[in-house]
Amino acid sequence: MKKLALHWKIIIGMVLGIIWALMSSSLGWSQFTINWIDPFGTIFINLLKLIAVPLVLFSIIGGVANIGDPKSLGRMGGKTLGIYLLTTIMAIALGLLLVNVIKPGELIDEQSRIDNRISYEIWADSEGYEIKDGINYLQDPDFFERAQEISELSKSQLKEAAVADKMETVKDRKESSPLQPLVDIVPSNFFHSLSDNGLMLQIIFFAIFFGMCLLFIPSEKSLPVLNLVNGVNEVFLKMVDIVMQGAPFFVFALLAGVVSKMAGDDIGKVVEIFKGLSWYSLTVLAGLLLMIFVIYPMILKLFVKQIPYKGFFKSMSPAQTLAFSTSSSAATLPVTMECVEENLGVDKKISSFVLPIGATVNMDGTSMYQAVAVIFLAQLHMIDLTLGQQVTVVLTATLASIGSAAIPSAGLVMLIIVLSSVGLNPAWIAIIFPVDRILDMFRTVVNVTGDATVCSIIADGEDLLTYEEHDPTETFDLDS
Repeated sequence: MKKLALHWKIIIGMVLGIIWALMSSSLGWSQFTINWIDPFGTIFINLLKLIAVPLVLFSIIGGVANIGDPKSLGRMGGKTLGIYLLTTIMAIALGLLLVNVIKPGELIDEQSRIDNRISYEIWADSEGYEIKDGINYLQDPDFFERAQEISELSKSQLKEAAVADKMETVKDRKESSPLQPLVDIVPSNFFHSLSDNGLMLQIIFFAIFFGMCLLFIPSEKSLPVLNLVNGVNEVFLKMVDIVMQGAPFFVFALLAGVVSKMAGDDIGKVVEIFKGLSWYSLTVLAGLLLMIFVIYPMILKLFVKQIPYKGFFKSMSPAQTLAFSTSSSAATLPVTMECVEENLGVDKKISSFVLPIGATVNMDGTSMYQAVAVIFLAQLHMIDLTLGQQVTVVLTATLASIGSAAIPSAGLVMLIIVLSSVGLNPAWIAIIFPVDRILDMFRTVVNVTGDATVCSIIADGEDLLTYEEHDPTETFDLDS
């Protein structure tokens, strides 16, 4: 019997994990699943993150140093950041188009929207915002009773640790100077940066700086360092091979835990959660799928003609399925690099430079979701955002995505910044919490697919792309 491809094994693990979670929910075994199966999913993500940080460090150092010409580095860096910025703006524009055409927030029950509008006016009044299109709810005899209930609900939401932590993060950002993001890129203690996955930009800065310095010293002194860097990089790639052997089981545990935490011992909870937020979820999902299956292939067809439509998805399928199951671009990075190098034929000099940067600054899926979420929440609260405010959403979401950590649900922190930029209540992120984890899986697939697309374009432009039809199962040495 023909050996089953890795991505099919991962998909089978995902499906079995969801089936197990629903079955354990109906039988009252959810706590058992959370206690004894879900931890293996956490171990899997931790293993991939363990590899990701040093792999980014040594890959970028090696990639920059192997370029050989500082002028080529500057040209490639400019092209990389420029194309990443362009795809991010395209993703946000597509999201805004869909949410303004479908109007998912207006498809919610009208009474719920009125109550939400009341809660918004109470919040806006307490924050000192002026409501230009206010509604006179004082004539409503039930206003004060409903307002008190909504006010208490808002307070209870804000007390939740998840919201409170994110609000505190944004508060710290607000109190900093406009150039604080630039300051944050330069580490004062590199070893501290290595210990925190959220400081990936600092690691990238150090790696580029270190690699550039290797270019400016005599080759007899830089060569031993470069050989060490390349050797260590190979060790981490082998660690990826070993970890991926257990990926189907780990993904089973991961998905079983996610669904069990949502459903508890009541399957109906999952149904109700998705019913209330179905139009919002479908709008985000439609945009993400369009990016994956239409926008990126169209860009590839225009700029990289030697990679066929089917060949691209076949080559990237292991990374895409892993991105879906882990919801982490950083955790998927080692697999993305191997798929791009081995299956798409991108030279290692390109992939080791472009992909680690993309995993940190190129968040097309996250940016699109932020744009859709902001407009949806405004529609849900009967608020019409002006064209100027929507342009503000585009700019803020683009800049916020650059600093978004490549970890699960990091986009929620950035969403608070985007909401605040147009005068909306940051606590509203609690409304979309229930479906965020599932949508985060699709967002990560978009992020990873976008990184591979841009990497292919850069490699083709540098004449360092040698694509050949390739079996993606050969990417991972599963028989060793």
